[in-house]
Amino acid sequence: MSMNGENRKAYFHLPGLFEFYDFYKAFLPVFFNNRGFFYDWCDIGSIYGAPADCLWGGGRVGFGEDSAVNVALLMREYGISARLTFSNALLKEKHLSDKKCNALCRIFEKNGSKKNGVIIYSDLLLNYIKNNYPDFYFVSSTTKVLTDWDDFNKELNRPEFDFIVPDFRLNKQFNKWKNLTSKNKDKVEFLCNECCYFGCKERKECYENVSRKALGEDCPDHICNSPGAKEGYVFSKTMKNPGFIGTEDIINKYIPMGFSNFKIEGRSLGSALILEFLLYYMTKPEYQLQVREKIYLDSSLDLF
Repeated sequence: MSMNGENRKAYFHLPGLFEFYDFYKAFLPVFFNNRGFFYDWCDIGSIYGAPADCLWGGGRVGFGEDSAVNVALLMREYGISARLTFSNALLKEKHLSDKKCNALCRIFEKNGSKKNGVIIYSDLLLNYIKNNYPDFYFVSSTTKVLTDWDDFNKELNRPEFDFIVPDFRLNKQFNKWKNLTSKNKDKVEFLCNECCYFGCKERKECYENVSRKALGEDCPDHICNSPGAKEGYVFSKTMKNPGFIGTEDIINKYIPMGFSNFKIEGRSLGSALILEFLLYYMTKPEYQLQVREKIYLDSSLDLF
C-alpha cells in the first residue's frame, strides 16, 4: 500500500503467546505459506501473553500451560517477536526473585535476529529486567489506564519504551494524534477491539484485581457493573464501541496519518474467536473460508 509517498504496513500484535500456542502452531504455517490469502498491507508484529501462574502477570488472567521452550522455538521458527505480558501493577521488591518469571526471561531474552519484548506496568520491574536481561525491548501497558492526554504524552516521551498502548478512550482523538512527531507515531500501539464500556470508570480497579490474584491474594473477583458487562465478549457489539478500530479505519485514517502498530486483545477468549479476529483484520474476504477450513480441518487443533 502506498500512502503519502511511502510504503507503510500495519503490524498487528496478537494475543495468546502461551494461551493459544496450539492455535498459532496451526495458523502460522497457513499465514506464511499462503501469503496471498492475507492483505499485503499488514503483517504480524508480535504475539504476546503469559503462563497461567505467572506472578508478574497482569492485564487479563493467563490460561497458557504450554512449554515456554516450545513457545519460544515456534516464535523463532517464524521470525516473530514474542512479548511477555508482565503488567502486574502491585509488585514489590520481594517478588523480583520469582524463579519461574526469571526463567521465562532467560528463555525469551534471545530470539535470533528478532528481539523479544516485555509488556510492563511496574517501574520497579522495568528497572530489574533492564539490568538483568538487557536484550528485551519494553511496551508500556494499557493497564495503566492513561485516559488524560497529558499523562499519556508524558509516557510517550519516556525513552525506556519502544511502544506505548494508549487507553482505548483516546483512540479517536485524531486532532491530537496527527500532531505527533514521526518518532512518537512509531511508538503508539492502538488497542483495536476493546469490549469494555466506553464510559467505564472501574477499568483500573479491574486490572488491579487481576494483579492481586496473580500474586496469590485471596480476594473476590471484580464484578463489573458497566452496561452489558454480563454478556461477556461479543465481537459484533464491540464493533459498535466508540473506541473500536476497524480495518477501514486502519487503511483510511491511521496508516495515512503515519501509524503502524495495532494491538488485538483476546487472551481470555477462545481460540475460535481469535481466528475470527484474524479473519476480520488480516484476511482478504474472498479467502476467509479457505483459511477457516485449513484451521478447522487441522485434526490436532481443538477450537473452542
